[in-house]
Amino acid sequence: MNIKEKAQAYHNKGYNCAQSVLAVCGDYTGVDEKTLLAVSGGFGSGLRSGETCGAICGAVMAIGLANPYNDCTDAEAKDKIAVLTKNCVATAREKFGAVSCRELAGDKSRCPFYIGEMAAMAEDIIKNN
Repeated sequence: MNIKEKAQAYHNKGYNCAQSVLAVCGDYTGVDEKTLLAVSGGFGSGLRSGETCGAICGAVMAIGLANPYNDCTDAEAKDKIAVLTKNCVATAREKFGAVSCRELAGDKSRCPFYIGEMAAMAEDIIKNN
């Protein structure tokens, strides 16, 4: 099973879109599954408000954990995560036509597609950076 299918399987179990993307990136983050699911619990349905798609949020969280900016004096890490995040969101916008859950999930049947795509995108960004 590839990462897209794994992320969709999490969603099929009942996890939200952010949880589904972040959890399948656990091997890249060094964080246990329970913690990943807990931290991303509030990010589904566009931060529970229709804003930024949870699948995109999950991807950005995974990318951040794999490329940590956790020292405010580390300008290189700060710049790197800024670029990676901007590229991730811009690629999602280009691919999907929008990044807000409100715009994307008007038809909830599309959510598994976004979840799979964002899991694969996160994996690709992490592996290449």
